[in-house]
Amino acid sequence: MQLAAIIVTLALTAVGVALFARAIAQIYRFVKLGQPVPAGSRTNDWKLRTATLIREFLGHTRMNRWAVVGVAHWFVAIGFLTLPPTIINAYGQLFQADWALPLLGGFLPYEMYIEFIGLMTTVGIATLMVIRLLSLPSRAGRKSRFAGSKAWQGYFVEYVIFIIGLAILMLRGLEGALHHVESYEPAYFVSYPLVALFGGLSLTALQNLVYFWAMVKLGTTMIWMITVSLNTNMGVAWHRFLAFPNIWFKRDAKGGTALGELQPMTSGGKPIDFETVFDEEGGEETQFGVSQVEHFSWKGILDFSTCTECGRCQSQCPAWNTGKPLSPKLLIMSLRDHAYAKAPYLLAGGGKTMEGEEKATAEQLKDVPASALAEAERPLIGTYEENGVIDPDVLWSCTTCGACVEQCPVDIEHVDHIVDMRRYQVMIESAFPSEAGTMLKNLEKKGNPWGLAKKQRLEWTKEVDFEVPVVGKTVDDLTEVDYLFWVGCAGALEDRAKKTTKAFAELLHIAGVKFAIMGGDEKCTGDSARRLGNEFLFQQLGEENVATLNAAFGEDEDEGITVPKSKKKIVSTCPHCFNTIANEYPQLGGEYEVIHHTQLLQHLIDEGKLIPVTPVEGLITYHDPCYLGRHNQVYTPPREIIGKVPGLRNEEMHRHKERGFCCGAGGARMWMEERIGKRVNNERVDEALSLNPDIVSTACPFCLVMLTDSVNGKKNDGSAKESVQVVDVAQLLLESVRTPAGPEGPEDGDTTESAAPEPQPAQ
Repeated sequence: MQLAAIIVTLALTAVGVALFARAIAQIYRFVKLGQPVPAGSRTNDWKLRTATLIREFLGHTRMNRWAVVGVAHWFVAIGFLTLPPTIINAYGQLFQADWALPLLGGFLPYEMYIEFIGLMTTVGIATLMVIRLLSLPSRAGRKSRFAGSKAWQGYFVEYVIFIIGLAILMLRGLEGALHHVESYEPAYFVSYPLVALFGGLSLTALQNLVYFWAMVKLGTTMIWMITVSLNTNMGVAWHRFLAFPNIWFKRDAKGGTALGELQPMTSGGKPIDFETVFDEEGGEETQFGVSQVEHFSWKGILDFSTCTECGRCQSQCPAWNTGKPLSPKLLIMSLRDHAYAKAPYLLAGGGKTMEGEEKATAEQLKDVPASALAEAERPLIGTYEENGVIDPDVLWSCTTCGACVEQCPVDIEHVDHIVDMRRYQVMIESAFPSEAGTMLKNLEKKGNPWGLAKKQRLEWTKEVDFEVPVVGKTVDDLTEVDYLFWVGCAGALEDRAKKTTKAFAELLHIAGVKFAIMGGDEKCTGDSARRLGNEFLFQQLGEENVATLNAAFGEDEDEGITVPKSKKKIVSTCPHCFNTIANEYPQLGGEYEVIHHTQLLQHLIDEGKLIPVTPVEGLITYHDPCYLGRHNQVYTPPREIIGKVPGLRNEEMHRHKERGFCCGAGGARMWMEERIGKRVNNERVDEALSLNPDIVSTACPFCLVMLTDSVNGKKNDGSAKESVQVVDVAQLLLESVRTPAGPEGPEDGDTTESAAPEPQPAQ
């Protein structure tokens, strides 16, 4: 038995180690095929990055949101990292049944640790196996987060871990029997029942069992190693290694998700400046967006390689949940499998020039497998008939809500990759939903998506009974006020959103906060253009707005006059404007302190400048705007405002805060028809109406429009009660503030002379 165990194990080990070393080299070369990233963007502050990695791994900060799954996975992960000494021990036991590790063998804390982690790893993987079986697509269908995952790979990895865990416990029991442990000892506090079971066997039988189980443990380990080495795109296995660099190289060294701002479009690792790109040498070779898998950055290739196929992104995706073809998981898997299938061609020097000509010679490509050559001919974006890797309907279904990025346990940056592919489609191919073209033309010509004249941005000011200061008209510049109120296109031009604008302006007036607006000098921030993929138009709009804002705040480049960021305060009722000005305009030279209107209103309440006194009766449920919540982590202020309004009873929808469900308008979807599956806004409103609320509240003009449209439709077909309202938080607060509570209550329009509070801006 011993000789057979030694021969089988050493043969498998030789093959496994050789193939594993080759696989690591292959993956390294594959990842290097990606484009460079801007210098320092992924390596800045290595100490902070290392601390983030340790915190995310040891704390399992992304996984533990899933309770049982998170705890079970933590033990499996810790076992994988800390049980390798048992592999060395098993090799020794092949040659000498009672062999023990030098120093550690017999060391009580080590022995107890192995007992505990061995047990918990086995229990943990058994738990995950049960969860997978209970969530099979054959049972849950599209609702299963494993729908589309490569089932055999998941089963293989889980059963391998279970067998290895079982082998560790069996060997512990046999060790105890060989050492004549006849009563309970702490060193065998888990395996003692096995020690007792094996205690009556002969020495020869015990030795043969040790050889057998050592072979099982090591042979299973090597079979796993051989299998994953032959399948370098097996993310469910390779994420054990690749998750560590993928987390370390994440966008935010502090540990935040890749949400909020989009990254500038780059070519050759350098951001593209559209004012100068064609003036520079080689400008005609600039790569605009991603049209081939090798155009993704090396971090993108690493992202694809790291995907575990766990489906948490898929389970939260509003597109997938409403019958659209987009699954963030399947998109990443498709890109990964395509990249690895095409890699031999690329490593041989293959690739296309901007003109579509082959870079490599026939001689260079002569040894490339036919399968890789065929993969190289596939368009990255194309229909099934075109043999495309990613279907256009997949690409355009994304609302950029960020649910996928928020949930991913290994920090894959789905939204960035989707937008990079959109950029090429829009800017080079002009291939995008036709309805969005109208929006882009209106932005180019009129500076707003509706194509309305800029003078109409001031029409709402005629509908309030106080003067609204306008920069350049009633105030010279913004040094005279506390805040610039950035009204935004929807807030100034869309009838439903204008109600929020007027309510917020009146609240500022009541609270005595000095503010001003830009009026007709405002232009769209470019949020929808950028997320659609038109980076050029975003830069154009953004640079114009930044120049206008800086001048309004008193900056003068010619005179060398600059204004500190802390003196440039902006408040916005639109989370999309808020996100763009706060997080993306710094890329264009615009540094401002930006807050959302709910943040300012909360502080005004806390300071006693706004006092909600009149009850607003009814059950309310609050919808988290994606670009306020997930993208900028603003969850508390709207809820605190609702909590301060007397009479309201708040009840959360099932999906809220980090797991909130999109309204369907983000990612420029506001301007595109929704032809596939159920409308996203209807799905969200169905969830809200299941609570039978009187009020559905939000804090975003896009959300307000989408939710109102759905509620009105349901009123028309009788599935919603006529009394249900959709309102912004500011409207609720105004209703409670401006009416006196009684003879002693505050009068409408009461103000105070003390300075406005200074809430914290977006970071």
